Amino acid sequence: MNYKHTLSFLVCLSVGFFLHAQFHTMKIPQPSPKVVETQQLGITDITVDYSSPAIRGRDVWTNVINGYGDPNLAWRAGANMNTRISFTTDVNINGNPIKAGSYGFHIDVDGDTFTLMFADHDNQWGSYYLDREKHVALALNVQSESCPFSEQLDYEFINRTDSTVVIALEWGEKRIPFTVGVDLNKTVVESFRYELLGINTYRWQAWNDAAQWCLNRDTNLEEALEWANRSINGGYNGFSANKNVTNMTTKAQLLNRLEKTEAFNETISELTSMNMSAYETNNLSMFLLQEGKAEPALNVLNSSIKKYPDTWYLKLNRSLANYFVGNSKAALKELDVVHKIAPENFQPRLKEIISEVKNGTYKIPGT
Repeated sequence: MNYKHTLSFLVCLSVGFFLHAQFHTMKIPQPSPKVVETQQLGITDITVDYSSPAIRGRDVWTNVINGYGDPNLAWRAGANMNTRISFTTDVNINGNPIKAGSYGFHIDVDGDTFTLMFADHDNQWGSYYLDREKHVALALNVQSESCPFSEQLDYEFINRTDSTVVIALEWGEKRIPFTVGVDLNKTVVESFRYELLGINTYRWQAWNDAAQWCLNRDTNLEEALEWANRSINGGYNGFSANKNVTNMTTKAQLLNRLEKTEAFNETISELTSMNMSAYETNNLSMFLLQEGKAEPALNVLNSSIKKYPDTWYLKLNRSLANYFVGNSKAALKELDVVHKIAPENFQPRLKEIISEVKNGTYKIPGT
């Protein structure tokens, strides 16, 4: 066989071997299936990506996690590739700050004490090559807890608040928990600033909702007032301006919170002249009454009741406004009218209100 024929034969042989040796793409059930779980905390996405082994009758906490008997070898906190935990914003873990990003999650075990390690290198097969000095961005110790039996290794999100959530690795009857927290005000406001420069910059509702969120959280109020004004006045050359009762009410609430009295009075005066629905009048008047501003509430209600004369809850609010400005006689007279037109399910509470007004003990709920 000459050289060329020999070379051709070897090439064909190697190609045939290569084709024979290629892995196929068939999906076959795995003993430790892949799991991806995501929990939103505020506006922060927390994702845990892991492979979930089963106990299958083994003493996993004695034999599996230290299967090679090497005390220097960490555990991948799952199977196959290292468990990966990612955060879309900066967070803290058990009070320790860690930057936004994706981390390989590894665990050292010492009895019931577990050292949790979050590694900048998030793509290792197992924990065999984890370099504690070079790779680990954060390490902290936690104690295990007991939990209901879990045959499959699982990560649970539990005990969630608006700014914290506990992530718990559960396997067998053992739970390893740690708490992830966010600076909710900081992360949300920063997200608003980013999003309001995108397509939402042309939507008055986005500016108003961002301002309302800050108002409800009592944070970033001066900038929130700018956002409310942007919702009203629009952007460049007034583009997408949309002055309406909703964003004007938000502006009034912010001015009141910031104690900008003159601007607040001007805004309420302008609101009074706007075409409000009965529902919008109810919301605005209740806000004013809750803030102890009965006279502006009375003005708003007088104007609206001319358009909605048979709306019982507006008459109720006006009776309460009269009560708070010191005109109990007018308040009781109107309450008698409300008693005749209010729905049956409100009658028990209405009787209590009438009694409290007569006794001078009525208070707005929440004040």
